[in-house]
Formats: sequence, structure tokens, C-alpha cells
Amino acid sequence: MLLVIIFLFGLLIGSFLAALSFRYPKNISIAKGRSVCDSCGAKISWYDNIPIISYFILGGRCRNCKKHISIRYPLIESATASGFVLIYLYQELLPYNFLFLLFIFCILVLVFVVDIEHQIIPDAFIFWGIFAEVIYLIFINPDSLYLSIFTGFTAALFLLLVSLVTRGRGMGLGDVKFAILGGILMGKFTFIWLLLAFLTGGVAGSILILVRHAGLKDKIAFGPFLVFGIFLAEVFGGSILSFLNF
Repeated sequence: MLLVIIFLFGLLIGSFLAALSFRYPKNISIAKGRSVCDSCGAKISWYDNIPIISYFILGGRCRNCKKHISIRYPLIESATASGFVLIYLYQELLPYNFLFLLFIFCILVLVFVVDIEHQIIPDAFIFWGIFAEVIYLIFINPDSLYLSIFTGFTAALFLLLVSLVTRGRGMGLGDVKFAILGGILMGKFTFIWLLLAFLTGGVAGSILILVRHAGLKDKIAFGPFLVFGIFLAEVFGGSILSFLNF
């Protein structure tokens, strides 16, 4: 029963994240009011805005104009809900508080979605995450505060060097700033995190080039791979470090 409650709560938060990730890059206030159809501008009634359920009841179309509704909404909602459940199930394996993990997960979802859709990582998302991490460390794990901050800035310095060497083509400044957040969170797994992010980014970029969805000079958002690398490092980081005898 508890898992069902957490999943439903995740759906509600996912609906909020879907709206925020759509509005924030367009400078539309999240407090502006109910969502509207992207095609006709009609306001969406509450019964047509129930996470996942309304999408399938309406067949993925607006009730007013019958145009398709983007699949991004149920995807973000279901991914957020699934993430909440997984965090609850595996929280004992992670050295963080449950509510803190949920908040950081929401930040990662926002970064992932916005960078894919707009190739930007808003500073506000990064600062919210860093602020939460620092406050958490101050009150819960103060002994690792300075080392974690040092790790975060070291990761950012590395990505800044990559950005300068490639003249911004290989790395954006948003990625550099996000590395502070990621480095603070990852701690001793920072090297593994960055390695996995570059590996997955390289593989995905090669695939896109091979299927001709991207060219050698095209810029591919790296933020999603930094986010994905965090999840991989949390799951496999310990095993990889043991294998490397670190």
C-alpha cells in the first residue's frame, strides 16, 4: 500500500515537473494558472489533467481541438513515479535521507528534460540542487562538507578545461556548473561518474551520427548523460572502484 502511495505521489510531482520544465525555459510562471493545449491554447480542465490516466482516456489528443498532446507529459510523470518507488526500495543502499534524495531526483529530472529539449541547463535548477546539498551536509554529514565541495569544484574545473579546449563545442558552461552539483553529490564516485557520462555520451553520439540524426559538427546536449551517469555511478560505482582497486 505504501508503494502505491509513493507511486501516486510521484505521479503528482511528475505532473508538476512536466509543467515546470515546459514553462521555465519559456519564462512562463508556474503560478500563471492551469495548463493549456499547446496547439489551440484552450485551458485544460482538471479531469483532463490527471497524470497518465487523462492522456490515455483522451487517446493522447486535446479534447477541444483533437490535436496530439506531446508524449513528454506521461513519460515524465511515469518516470518520476517510478524513480520515487525505486529510491524508496533502495534507500538503505544510499547514504542519504529519503526526502533529500527525492528532491535531488526532481532536480535531475528537470535538468535531463530541459537540456534535451532546449540544450540549456537553467542556473536556478543547479543552484537549488547545490543549496539542498550544502544544507544537507551541514546538518547531516558536516565532516564531509568541505571535501564534497572541493570535489564538486574539481569536477567543474575539469569540464571547464574540456569546454575551453573544444571552444564550447564539447561542453557548455551549463554542464560545467552542473558538475559542481554532481561532484558534491557523487563524492568519491566523481571520477566514475564522469567516466560513465563520457562513455554513454560517446556511444549515443556515435549512434546518432551512424543513423544520420546528427553530424560531426552538431552539438549534442551533454547534460542528460551527466544525469544518467549519476544513476549508473550510484548503482555500479562501488563495484567499479573495487575492480580498479581504488
